[in-house]
Amino acid sequence: MSSGAVEGITQSGARLSKIWVLPLVVLVLLGALWAYVHSLQLDSIETRSLASDVVLSALWEHIELVVASTLLTIAIGVPLGVLLTRPGISRAGVMVLAAASASQAVPSIGVLVLLAMVFGVGFWMAVVALVLYALLPVLRNTMVGIRQVDPALIDAGRGMGMSRLQVLRTIELPLAVPVMLAGIRVALILNVGVATLAAFTNAGGLGSVISSGISLDRTPVLVIGSALTMALALTVDWLAGLAERALRPRGI
Repeated sequence: MSSGAVEGITQSGARLSKIWVLPLVVLVLLGALWAYVHSLQLDSIETRSLASDVVLSALWEHIELVVASTLLTIAIGVPLGVLLTRPGISRAGVMVLAAASASQAVPSIGVLVLLAMVFGVGFWMAVVALVLYALLPVLRNTMVGIRQVDPALIDAGRGMGMSRLQVLRTIELPLAVPVMLAGIRVALILNVGVATLAAFTNAGGLGSVISSGISLDRTPVLVIGSALTMALALTVDWLAGLAERALRPRGI
């Protein structure tokens, strides 16, 4: 076997080992959490707060918040980012990015409270707040990814008779995909963390478990809510990494 083949096998094995690091960390974290819970003598309040149906319901609400807000963020951020790179509109990109940066500069709890005061509380109000908070990385990375495409490639496509739309679809977007996916991954992780604050606006999620632990002065409840949020963030990051590898065009 040639040295090149051996090196290729070694690199493939290293990549596979990296892929499984995060799942192993999550399993270790969940195992430690299970051992921690079963080593405690829970009182009646802690038992009710940590009932399986309560925790699983909060976890599912958290996942719904993250999925809905991330999909809306992508649906808004990617087309808007593409539009702001088109000739004649690109000058507006600075103002739009400034507005998106301002929305992220405001503390997330402030965005949630402000929207709650204006539009009321609930699931969709929290989703809107999460979209505003996570829009910047998707929008910015979409614009950066498209703008960094070599102009010579665009000129070559135009020289072959392609329309602007065809150049965008066949040259610019495929080459911008890695940068765009990185921005979506960042937005996804941001949403997992910020969604814990949605509990303060009656939107549920794991934040409700954490806030119960704080308000009831029950450390086990607080620890379990925080640990589950961490495990969910690591799991989402792992899944996003797999999606990024699968969607990345070959050779890029």
